[in-house]
Amino acid sequence: MLRIRLRRPGKVAKGRYHSKIVVMEKKSARDSKFLEQLGFYDPSKNLFTMDIAKYEAWFKKGAKPTETVASLYKRAKKAHAAAK
Repeated sequence: MLRIRLRRPGKVAKGRYHSKIVVMEKKSARDSKFLEQLGFYDPSKNLFTMDIAKYEAWFKKGAKPTETVASLYKRAKKAHAAAK
C-alpha cells in the first residue's frame, strides 16, 4: 500500500527541520527511498509547495495521505483557487 507522507532529508538542526512531501510504501522507514517527490514543507517558516496534479494522480492510483499531508493539500487547493 502506498502513502503520501512527509520525509525528513539529511541532518536536522535542533528544532529546525524541513520535510519533503513524497509517495512511498507504507511499511518503509521514514527516511528510506521514495517513488516521487510531490512538494516541500518547512513548518518553522510556515512555507510549503505542492504539485496538486501529481498529488491527485497518486491519490487516484490508491495512495493514502497522512493527516498532515491531507491538511497541506487542503491549504494548497485553497491557495490555488484564490490565485485564479
